[in-house]
Amino acid sequence: MTLVLDHVQREMEQSMSPEPRREVLGVQPAVHGSLNLGEVQELGLCPKNVLDFSANINPYGPSPAVRAAVARVPLDLYPDRECLELRAVLAESLGVAPTRILPGNGASELIWLAALAFVRPGSRVLVLGPTFCEYARAAALLGACVTNWRSREETSFVPDREEIAGHLESLRPQVVFLCNPNNPTGAVLPPETIAAWARRHPRTLFVVDEAYLPFANGLGSALAHPRENVLVLRSMTKDFGLAGLRLGYAVSDERVIALLRRVQPPWSVNALAQVAGVVALRDSSYRQRSLELVARAKQDLAVGLARLGLAPVPSATHFFLVRVGDGAAFRMTLLRRGVLVRDCASFGLPDYVRIAARRPEEHERLLAVVREGV
Repeated sequence: MTLVLDHVQREMEQSMSPEPRREVLGVQPAVHGSLNLGEVQELGLCPKNVLDFSANINPYGPSPAVRAAVARVPLDLYPDRECLELRAVLAESLGVAPTRILPGNGASELIWLAALAFVRPGSRVLVLGPTFCEYARAAALLGACVTNWRSREETSFVPDREEIAGHLESLRPQVVFLCNPNNPTGAVLPPETIAAWARRHPRTLFVVDEAYLPFANGLGSALAHPRENVLVLRSMTKDFGLAGLRLGYAVSDERVIALLRRVQPPWSVNALAQVAGVVALRDSSYRQRSLELVARAKQDLAVGLARLGLAPVPSATHFFLVRVGDGAAFRMTLLRRGVLVRDCASFGLPDYVRIAARRPEEHERLLAVVREGV
């Protein structure tokens, strides 16, 4: 009798446990690139010995000036909650007022802030894909009705502008998320096209993620066509090599930025990241030199893969898709040999992997492993 009562009591306690919002249960865990330390250790590999081609980051890392400045940051003081110095340096670099800039904990945080500020239950949100998963995840968690438009393999994933324009007309979304250049395809949209869409749909917020713009030589920015309903996101983790510190910023109309600031957690950008950002921007020549090296290395890597029968999809950036048949198996074959690429099943592209250019000497190892293992 006592056992039965105990069982009933446990069932009652479980039934009275806190219930999450239904949107939480519908959001899938995120899948991203970079090393998974648990996986690497299970394979008996030393993380330091694994070459990571899965993360689209400047392989030359931050400048020596940034490393020196970060080492001098006091750790016992709170960071500037307003990021005043960083915003001032960004404003000077971009030619806009500091009130139009909001630094964040990487571009990823800013994506979620945009959703918090502008997405409500039932909002119509359009995501141009295949692309970074956080756009749809953030919108879905806020209860949006998310429509995913996808470019096609037969066009090398180049976006069909007329088809997108048709979706904008029929859907009339509250928010549009687009990545330009796009991750993982490396495809681009002319900023003039985005500006024309924004003019046509003034009540739609266009969130334009330009995290990879510095890697796309010659592509203009949406900032050249300022609109009250265009929110541009930038990441300093990629081109400046600050992934471990998490740093990005948003640029838009003062009203939009003020709304994002309202929903941003306090002290979102830590003191190390703020100092690193200021020094990196002042030492921009280092970034420029390293990106030029990466651009040349990307061309050589693409040629080397093509010679092995793996033709990269044309890309405006330093990363590209490669069709390999079974992306997960290909990734694991390389990882067991100490080389990591990005399996693209989470993008809805299970036949592909994504490979980001690194230093030329590291490419030799990648090509050797592909030659031996595939």
